[in-house]
Amino acid sequence: MTTTDSPPRLTHLTFHGPLSEARARRLVASLAANRPATVLDIGCGWGELLLRVLDAAPGATGTGIDINAEDLARGRALAGERGLDGRVAFVEESAHGSERGPADLVLCVGSSQALCDPDGPHDLAAALRELRRLVAPGGRVLLGEGFWQRVPTPDELARMWPGAREDDHRPLGALVEAAVDAGFRPAWIETADRDEWEQFESGYRHDIEVWLAANPGHPDAAATRARVDRQRTSWLTGYRDILGMAYLTLVPVA
Repeated sequence: MTTTDSPPRLTHLTFHGPLSEARARRLVASLAANRPATVLDIGCGWGELLLRVLDAAPGATGTGIDINAEDLARGRALAGERGLDGRVAFVEESAHGSERGPADLVLCVGSSQALCDPDGPHDLAAALRELRRLVAPGGRVLLGEGFWQRVPTPDELARMWPGAREDDHRPLGALVEAAVDAGFRPAWIETADRDEWEQFESGYRHDIEVWLAANPGHPDAAATRARVDRQRTSWLTGYRDILGMAYLTLVPVA
């Protein structure tokens, strides 16, 4: 039996990235200990991490910026459920050139591209300069950024996302040095493990895979199946155990 409904979107993900509950609790506790009064989340999605920081930092207010209206609506609903809707705003706008700062805490987890020129390539140095501009003196930045665990071969790059290049990411050491060059000191460095990646990758596709199994004759099934098969294959045969995710707690240099 088939239905005409579209597949639900990302209902099996708490965070839009390879981030476990245990790591999230540690990060939130550490960031809230600096007692931020204002929190800015760049490319916030539904703002799960933002909401948890606000819950752990009584009195703090937050702003989440994203261009995905559906994710922002999910964030507003979550804020209302947790009694935080009076302390947070979810704003549908580009983060490029944002004037929302300076904030005591800036979150930018898997979304540094939102700070770059939308008509140009991803520019890590430019994104870091923007984060330095948006954070208040004495504040903190949590940067979640991809890095190469090892430099991929040309054959491995060809099996990743379309147009994948070696300079899409840097090794961890070079990533941290770029943050230092932008005017930060790395107060804490940690990286996602394989289990976090597997939970994220499987959760990312779970809703669609279940929907495809139940709706093989849906008019959108063929295109959806082709898309999700490409995504899964690019992970399993391309960037699995090669692409990492670093969580850097950065302190701006006075």
